[in-house]
Amino acid sequence: MTNKSKRVVILNENELRKTLSRLTSEIIEKVKNLDNLLLVGIPTRGIDLAEVLVKELCLNTGVTIKKGTIDPTFYRDDQNRIGTRQIKVTDIPTPIEKQEILLIDDVIYTGRTIRAAMDALYSWGRPQRVMLLVMVDRGHRELPIQPDFCGKKITTSKNESISLRLNSVDNEEGVFLE
Repeated sequence: MTNKSKRVVILNENELRKTLSRLTSEIIEKVKNLDNLLLVGIPTRGIDLAEVLVKELCLNTGVTIKKGTIDPTFYRDDQNRIGTRQIKVTDIPTPIEKQEILLIDDVIYTGRTIRAAMDALYSWGRPQRVMLLVMVDRGHRELPIQPDFCGKKITTSKNESISLRLNSVDNEEGVFLE
């Protein structure tokens, strides 16, 4: 259980909604053919964030966006350091050749999760383009990976963490520094 008294609000519920709206608009502007777009969520909150974005994109465009999930656990180069968690099922609902893939994650930190997710994704084929959307970029990159879409940049210390909370999963909504 999270100690809420030690949390700092980065984005409250209203600010998170505005950020999601902005990110949705940026996706619509940057991706010319939404029928060719596949949102791929990375566990854990990236999957939930992808679901929110699929709904927002459909509300704004009327286009039903395909979505999938990819678990990069077995592609990580730092498993000994970070440990393992329960594996999520990878679900890629369509052949990815000629697709524009938008990887979705809640927070980017070192870049290692994203690199592992790209390695896992390429085991499914070669997409036309891969983009990255994160809700929070907290710096401290160890790899040259940058998001194409970013909700908020915030510099943190290495012993802090950021959590995205969504009503559908957490019964609260916002982004918090812990």
